[in-house]
Amino acid sequence: MTSKSMRSFAGGLVVAAGLCGAVYFFGPSEATGTSEKLSDDEMKESLASEGYVIHSEKEWEDQIAEAQSVKDKAEAEKETVKETVKEPTEKIIYRTVLTVSKGSTSIDVGKNLQKAKVIKNANEFSDTVEKKGKANGLRPGTYVVDSAMTTEKIISIIFK
Repeated sequence: MTSKSMRSFAGGLVVAAGLCGAVYFFGPSEATGTSEKLSDDEMKESLASEGYVIHSEKEWEDQIAEAQSVKDKAEAEKETVKETVKEPTEKIIYRTVLTVSKGSTSIDVGKNLQKAKVIKNANEFSDTVEKKGKANGLRPGTYVVDSAMTTEKIISIIFK
């Protein structure tokens, strides 16, 4: 870029800034407000006619306090209900018939046992089988297992 074109560019920026400033200061004002002052009652009346609800700070604090007391009362009732409702003491036992086919893995067995809600986590079951060194001892067949059995008991039934 030559110095002459640089000066022309700078001059254009100055002219554009001057024009924007002139329009800003001397152009028509978009904010045309009323010169009259409204009293507090007139302002409240005007806002109420528009659908707004107007409260004094004291009224607002009273409403917040009332809402908080209602919330606290509801929570206290909820706690009372929780205390009166007893948890069932009986444990549900899930029983399933598991068919292990040739080529199945301990992961497959774990997933099927988890689907039947006999165990909680298929990956933990598979890891336990691996730790015991019985991953290659899976015996094909049909087995009846339930959720009352320990993981070790299930492994001893299905694996060699």
